[in-house]
Amino acid sequence: MIYKRGKTWYIGYSANGRLMREAVGESRKFAELVLGKKRAEVREGRFLDVKKHAKIKFEDFAKTFVELHSKVNKRPRVAKRDEQLIKRLSGHFTGKYLYEITSKQIEEYKKVRKETKLKDKFIAAATVNRELACLKCMFNKAIEWGKADDNPVRKVKLFKENNKRLRFLEREEIPKFLDSAAPHLKPILIVALFTGMRKSEILTLQWKNINFGQGIIYLLHTKNGERREVLMNDIVKKTLIAVPKNPSSPYIFCHEDGKPYLNVRKSFDAVLKKCDIIDFKFHDLRHTFASHLVMSGIDIKTVQELMGHKSIEMTLRYSHLSPDHKKRAVEILGNRIITNIAQTPKTANTSEIGESPNSLEKLELVH
Repeated sequence: MIYKRGKTWYIGYSANGRLMREAVGESRKFAELVLGKKRAEVREGRFLDVKKHAKIKFEDFAKTFVELHSKVNKRPRVAKRDEQLIKRLSGHFTGKYLYEITSKQIEEYKKVRKETKLKDKFIAAATVNRELACLKCMFNKAIEWGKADDNPVRKVKLFKENNKRLRFLEREEIPKFLDSAAPHLKPILIVALFTGMRKSEILTLQWKNINFGQGIIYLLHTKNGERREVLMNDIVKKTLIAVPKNPSSPYIFCHEDGKPYLNVRKSFDAVLKKCDIIDFKFHDLRHTFASHLVMSGIDIKTVQELMGHKSIEMTLRYSHLSPDHKKRAVEILGNRIITNIAQTPKTANTSEIGESPNSLEKLELVH
């Protein structure tokens, strides 16, 4: 096949069971000649495998990818995550040349990972998808840097993820939840509950990012890469002011040596155990923040701005109601209808509302 991108013509052909792609130049006629020559070489068995640059092993390119792409273009935490993802991928692809990795082998990797158990639980579909996304990015860079001709991940379908999971704390659960936290963890939980900030944003928060006078937290590095301003209420202000400052560290939440907390999972899990709360993650505090805003009557547009979402669609998934809130809404509606019926003048045409001598009594029973 012959196709054009921008001013450059490309050719595509099959060789040794693989689809080869090459950039030829700005002349379609020349591209047709090169394609004809390549096809003839394949038919006559004269095609000499792949380019010399394809003789690169997965583990070697993975190191180059991390050093030249992840560590240069991503935040330290994200770059570290790439290294962890590659470590998992290496268990399956180490020793293979890039050109040897096929879509079929990647499908086999998917199957193996899907059937892997950690702590009596199967690995989540989202986890495998993040690994495949990293592998896909690696191959895209390999193509861009002239180290590969094709991206085999492009043909692999990702697992379907359940993004509708929404877990949040009921109002009655929050006081006990906070009181059960260790001293170093409680202010972190308060900030999460009352600002909706992500765990990574909280743990990397520095004193210079706080403007107590205006009540604003400045987030310079967010998930979508944009600067964001987070408003503080009095609870958050008082909480942060009470956090002891470490003279040797710019971070608000840090160890005695000044290094920021990398994770608070153990202490967080301890709180859940004390409160007998199951199926709850740190990120669900962000769900809690958004859910209670909606249940307090705050409009979706304002919630979107407070959450830092680019599109309203991202916020709509938080605009659910808890069972208790739904029940209260139905109770309010019932009281409103009964009050209106009780105040209806006797001269009203009761047939229009279907009222009978016992209608009010029936409504009260239903209520």
